[in-house]
Amino acid sequence: MKNALYLFRWPLLCLLAVLAACELSNEKPSEMDAPVLPENVYNYSNVDIPPFMAGDFSNGGMVVDNGQLINLDFAPSGNSFELANITDAGATLGRVLFYDRQLSINNAVACGSCHRQEFAFADGKKGSEGFGSKVTPRNSMGIVNVAMNNNLFWDSRIASLRQMVTKPVQNHIEMGMESMEVLSEKLAKADYYPPLFEAAFGTPQVTEGRIALALTQFLSSMITANSKFDHGQENNFAAFSELEKMGQGLFFSERAQCSSCHSGPNFSAPDAPGGPYGGSDVRGTANIGLDLVYQDNGKGDGQFKIPSLRNIALTAPYMHDGRFNTLEEVVEHYNSGIQAHHNLDPKFIGPDGNPRRLGLNVMEKSALVAFLKTLTDEQLVQDVRFSDPFR
Repeated sequence: MKNALYLFRWPLLCLLAVLAACELSNEKPSEMDAPVLPENVYNYSNVDIPPFMAGDFSNGGMVVDNGQLINLDFAPSGNSFELANITDAGATLGRVLFYDRQLSINNAVACGSCHRQEFAFADGKKGSEGFGSKVTPRNSMGIVNVAMNNNLFWDSRIASLRQMVTKPVQNHIEMGMESMEVLSEKLAKADYYPPLFEAAFGTPQVTEGRIALALTQFLSSMITANSKFDHGQENNFAAFSELEKMGQGLFFSERAQCSSCHSGPNFSAPDAPGGPYGGSDVRGTANIGLDLVYQDNGKGDGQFKIPSLRNIALTAPYMHDGRFNTLEEVVEHYNSGIQAHHNLDPKFIGPDGNPRRLGLNVMEKSALVAFLKTLTDEQLVQDVRFSDPFR
C-alpha cells in the first residue's frame, strides 16, 4: 500500500513542480528591471565594413548594399533563404532580449550571462553555468561575425542563425524555457516590451518568430573588423613588431598551415563545393587529434567546428571543453600534442602516417601567439551598442 501511494505521489509532485516553474516564468517583471536605453536608438543598420571583408560577408550570408547589411539567413533544408534586414529598432530589441534574464525559466540567466562583452562574447569558463547552477558540457564560443558562418555550435548541428538563437533559451541546462509560447506570454507582461516590439515590427505582439528575428538582427550587427591586423592591411603592417611579423609569416606558411583551416578575412573554416553558400552545407569541422578516445564525439568521430580566430586572445579557455587555458598551450598542442586518432584530419598526418610535428622553437611559438593577439578588436568589447542595458 505504501508503495502504491509513493507511485501515485511521485508524478503528482513532478506535476506540481512543473506548474510552479510555469508560474514562476509568468511572473510580471518589476519596474526596476527595465533596461536603460538611449533616447535615440543606436546605429546598427549602417556599418562600415572594410573592403577586404565585404566580399566574405556576401559569400557567407551577408550582402552589403550601400552600407546597409542584409542578412541572408539560409534555411537548413537547402538553398532557400529569408531576408532579415537589420533595423536599428529591431537590433535594439534584440539587445534587450539578449541581456534579459527573464528569458530563462527562473529569471536568473540571460544569453549575455554566458556571452560576455569583455570576453568577446565568450565567458571565460570551461563550462557555462545555466539555470539552477547546472553546468554545460561544452565551452561557450565567442560571438564573432556570426553572419559569416553557416555552421553553429561546436558540433555544427545548426545551419540557420534564426533557428539557433532560441536553442539556448529552450535548452534544459542553459535557460530551461522549453515553451516559447510561455516565454512570449511572459515577456508581453513586461511594460518595456510592447513598445519595443511595436517599434521593431509595427505592432506590440510578442511572438517566437519576432523574438528570434530580433536576436538575429542584434547578433548579425556584431561585426568585428577593427583589429591591429585589419589596420595593418592599409600600410603593409608597418606597425607590426618583428615578432608579430614572424608569427604572421608562420601562420600563412606551408610549414605551419594554420591558414588552411583558419582562412579568409574571418580566419574561419574555408568553404567547399556543394552547399547554399556556393559551399558545403556544414562549413568547417575537423578532428584535430585532441584525444585518442573522445568522450564527446562532437559532430561525429571527434570532429568539432573550426572557430574563427578573431578576438581569440580574449576567449580563453580554448577548445570545445576548455582544456587549454592559454594560447601557448594551444600552439603547443599543434606543435607536439596531436594524437593519432583514426579519424585525424589528413592535414595533421605526416608522410610516415604519424601525426605531424611542426618542430617550432621557443621564439617561433611566441611569434605565433604574438600574431594571434593582433586579431583582437578592442572597439568591439567597449562598444556601448553591444553592452548590457540592464546595468
